[in-house]
Amino acid sequence: RLMYHLDTPVLTTERLTLRAPQGGDWPAFATFVTSARAEYIGGPLTRERAWRALGHAVGHWLLRGYGLFILTPTGTDQAIGMAGPWFPAGWPEREIGWSMFGVETEGKGLAAEAARAVRRHVYTTLNWPTAVSYFAVANARFIALATRLGAALDRTATAPDRDGTLVFRHPRLGAC
Repeated sequence: RLMYHLDTPVLTTERLTLRAPQGGDWPAFATFVTSARAEYIGGPLTRERAWRALGHAVGHWLLRGYGLFILTPTGTDQAIGMAGPWFPAGWPEREIGWSMFGVETEGKGLAAEAARAVRRHVYTTLNWPTAVSYFAVANARFIALATRLGAALDRTATAPDRDGTLVFRHPRLGAC
């Protein structure tokens, strides 16, 4: 039996539904985080560590009241990625994060669409005063996306305890 946090929002965009993680998302999530595609989020992971990572994402919702949404194409329940507000213990600042599970989702603007919806959510609903995104120096695709979204490299910000992590600060709504 699945349990849901009753206040978990659902965000919608033109092409996506952003919802809380569910048990049925496990196969798509596990395939992603055990693959080379997960290199910039600490992967690839073993299946056992993948299970713990999904538990971390689900638990974040309960502990913080917000977390990473699963991205599904509107009208389907197929998990194709994750995006959302993220602030686990040890993170210097609140983050807007995103990951797309498969190569077939690249180049379609879906990550940008999801990130914009999340940014609107964190500034208007969660009332965050600021938000950052953390990227590995080598993650050129997501650095380019952050820049297109109006985020700027913040060399004065502290990154999580990882070598080679860049911090991009997102503009407030109306500033982008």
